[in-house]
Amino acid sequence: MIHEVDQALKSLLAAGLPTDSGVGVSLDAPTRDWAAGRGGPTVNAYLYDIREDAERRQHGYAPVLDRSGGVVGRRPQPHWFKLSYLVSAWTGRPEEEHQLLSSLLVQCVTHTVLTPAALSGALATLELDVTVAVSGSPSAARSLAEVWSGLGGDLRPAIDLVVIAPLPADRDVKAGPPVTQTPSIAMSRR
Repeated sequence: MIHEVDQALKSLLAAGLPTDSGVGVSLDAPTRDWAAGRGGPTVNAYLYDIREDAERRQHGYAPVLDRSGGVVGRRPQPHWFKLSYLVSAWTGRPEEEHQLLSSLLVQCVTHTVLTPAALSGALATLELDVTVAVSGSPSAARSLAEVWSGLGGDLRPAIDLVVIAPLPADRDVKAGPPVTQTPSIAMSRR
């Protein structure tokens, strides 16, 4: 599921960049070595935290339907996870980086949902929306400084982007055969 979110997020971010800008999108850890070796202007979306969204946890099963709408099985409800990305711009000039971050903010605020059509693999088959939000919690600001410090880099402007996505269940329970006869009740006196 994470790799599917990564690909959808890369597409979302790339679509928010100025056309013909030559800016690439990377998922690498933005360490000093990475920054020194990058080959041009880059937007980096580094996945720095994964946590279950316990508020969305559901129990029980959801029906699995065939093309005609018949129930063919049951699927456990998915667990939802918050994937936190540190989105930064790297050009060598602060003005250009701020302009890129501004474009990315507009893109992320306007496109708050990754629809099943924008997703691939198992995530797309669930037909559930994946939400994208710019985090604004005060604790996130402190943790971002810790992330930059842990990466061995200097603190720089970045967008704290949170994607909330379901983890698809890896097993379905098949339904029994369909009922083809009308139920009948027999009563007798004893």
